[in-house]
Amino acid sequence: MTESSNRSVLISSIFLLCAWSLVSGQIRYSIPEELEYGAFVGNIGQDLGLTVGERSHRRFRMVSASSMQYLDVNLMNGILFVNKRIDREQLCGQTVTCLLYLEAVVENPVEQYRVEIEILDINDNSPSFPNSEIHLEIAESAVPGARYLLEHANDLDGGNNSIRTYQLTANEHFSLDVQSRGKWKLPELVLENILDREKQTRYRLLLTAFDSGSPEKTGTAHITINILDTNDNAPVFRKSLYTVSLMENVPPGTLVIKLNATDMDEGPNGEMTYSFSSYNEKSIPKTFRINSTSGDIQVKGLLDFEEASIYEIDVEVKDSGSPPLSAHCSVRVEIKDINDNPPDLMLNSILRKISEDAPIGTLIALISVTDQDFNNNGFTDCSISPNVPFDLKSYFKNSYRLITNDVLDRESAPQYNIWVMCKDRGVPPLAANKTIAVQISDINDNEPRFTQASYKFYVTENNAPGSFIGSVTAFDPDMDQNSQVSYEMVQNQLQALPMSSYVDINPTNGTIYSKRPFDYEQLKSFQIHVQAQDSGLPLRSSIVAVNVIVLDQNDNPPVIVSPGSRKYTNSSVPRSADPGYLVTKIVASDADSGQNGRLFYRVIQSSDPGLFSVSHNSGEVRSVRRFKDSDANMQRLIVQVKDNGYPALSATATVTLLIVEQSIDIQPDFTEPHKDTQDSQRLTIYIIISLGATSFVLLVVIIGLIVAICPNGRAPYGRVCSLNNCCCTREYQNSNINDQIVPDSNLFPNILEVRGNGSLSDTYRYKIRSAPESAEIFFSPQKPGTPGRNAMYVSQQSGKLNNNWPDAFHEVSSSHRI
Repeated sequence: MTESSNRSVLISSIFLLCAWSLVSGQIRYSIPEELEYGAFVGNIGQDLGLTVGERSHRRFRMVSASSMQYLDVNLMNGILFVNKRIDREQLCGQTVTCLLYLEAVVENPVEQYRVEIEILDINDNSPSFPNSEIHLEIAESAVPGARYLLEHANDLDGGNNSIRTYQLTANEHFSLDVQSRGKWKLPELVLENILDREKQTRYRLLLTAFDSGSPEKTGTAHITINILDTNDNAPVFRKSLYTVSLMENVPPGTLVIKLNATDMDEGPNGEMTYSFSSYNEKSIPKTFRINSTSGDIQVKGLLDFEEASIYEIDVEVKDSGSPPLSAHCSVRVEIKDINDNPPDLMLNSILRKISEDAPIGTLIALISVTDQDFNNNGFTDCSISPNVPFDLKSYFKNSYRLITNDVLDRESAPQYNIWVMCKDRGVPPLAANKTIAVQISDINDNEPRFTQASYKFYVTENNAPGSFIGSVTAFDPDMDQNSQVSYEMVQNQLQALPMSSYVDINPTNGTIYSKRPFDYEQLKSFQIHVQAQDSGLPLRSSIVAVNVIVLDQNDNPPVIVSPGSRKYTNSSVPRSADPGYLVTKIVASDADSGQNGRLFYRVIQSSDPGLFSVSHNSGEVRSVRRFKDSDANMQRLIVQVKDNGYPALSATATVTLLIVEQSIDIQPDFTEPHKDTQDSQRLTIYIIISLGATSFVLLVVIIGLIVAICPNGRAPYGRVCSLNNCCCTREYQNSNINDQIVPDSNLFPNILEVRGNGSLSDTYRYKIRSAPESAEIFFSPQKPGTPGRNAMYVSQQSGKLNNNWPDAFHEVSSSHRI
């Protein structure tokens, strides 16, 4: 049978060993060595029951424990084929069974199958002798039956293809006897008839070695036999085979065995010399040495159980006779394993990046562990870093899967460095470790978050379109596209108009701008809702409320509403009127609020400056002194009404007064004001009552806080405390001012006015803003009608009053700075 037909027969002898479970199994194929690239091994896709779609979708692949990729798989047809020529002798040496281990892996779900490829030996090597010429010297006194061990042939093939027998050319003096010693077939030359050197001094024979292959291969060596004169006693060993055990870590120079042969001859014929025979393998002289005189065998090099567990040493002892006689014995050295090899980790199919929504049980890596030691020294146990959402599962001996065992969150841990350690069971144990870096990829699982629960912005009325109102900011803990935030307004109606006609927002930075001027008298505040939305899939968003407070400006001058809604009015006064006589009353209104709507009256021109006066606050015109006969009968007054805004706006009324005799019954002209004025006055009364009640409640609360928090004394002069401390009133040590705290809710929320009633009285307004972040109270003293930035605030940390106003509280309106 030819070699190619032999290979085809062997290929056809593929068999499958199934030990199926839900997640693992075992497959075994047998192929001969030396197959060419692309040679068919087996249809593993069909044997595993995987369709073409499943092999692609489930990431079917072959993982080899060897660094050399001898086999590969075609994903389209599922055929396992030879990827690189396999030399069995190079891969497994002389072992009886040569196996190549693979793992077939599929995912979704993860399944592993152990694949064993048995490499069958073919007869691709011929027997060969160490030396093509063998020289022997045999004394003529040798008796028939004497045996002479010849060099054996070596065949790199094993099993059925190894050395089968030897054959010697036919002759009448020598025959061949083949002995089996261990794994070797040893030829021995047997003397059949008595030699006569005088007849023939030399013999040349041909020794042929046959292997068991098909076809049979042979190797030859020529034997030259020189016939010597007699030395009729050969050395003798007590045993033909000696067995010794050594630990693999013994140092060089360690005594292996002391051999002692005997020779019955005397003199030079009895002096013996020990040596390693030429029958030994090449590694024997490198590993051991023998003392030629004493026969002591010692360790020469380093022993390694993993390279060779048994050494067969053939020792020859030869006397010094002429011709010399020799004897042979075998020394078997058995090497005992120690734990001198740490485990070797091999990482396969590593998933370097995994999504944070990956399900529990996702495969991260396949880990194979090999240990060249044996028994417990070769058994390994593996573990991974603690406190990580991963687990290590063992499915075969020294084969592990690294999988997820918990929910992943990139925002908490964007990367894991997983430390894998494998330790054998030797004494002492040896370990090896590797680190697997796994990055967690982001998904859009977080909505944008605003920096505040709600926002409050202030804008003065009469603002220009496009003016800045405020800015909102939202952050998204996701990354890349999932964290890109855009802003938009949630559309709703305000005064029958869409909110987009009032304000606009920058979609990139969240800046809010006005689209029209605001009028405080028509719109004091409004609320918009801003939505922050990321760019991920799916889209995520959040909404925050933004309160816009419109601040009043002094943009309305006072209007004279009484008497008679005229700029010019005539009134009469009796000449006999006493000082303080109420002549008339100027009534005016102002559409503005707060200080901007607070009115003051004064006479700016008079016919007789000392005769009449007007009340600064009420507008009542009264006589100052008694009238004289010299006083003109007609008096003219020009009264100016000015508000308390900045800049102040004013209006004037001209009053003509007729001084008449006492006999005429004259009543002051108090023309009933317009109904709108009455309504305005009534509303003013209501506001005064409500403000008074609010002020009273506030005063009671402040006194209660002072008593509760500062029961042992008053706060020092000028001390204004935070909300967490006692809040004390201001004191003026050198004035007659009795401060009153009056809330001014029309101008600003959270504004207190401190008014004085003494001769040095002034009115101060303080803005109080409680900031949850710093818990500070800010005071802004403002004299009526006087602009400036004379602001004070008190810090919770230091408890001190500070004139440097924080940057966040700069200009509030055109007439008031905080």
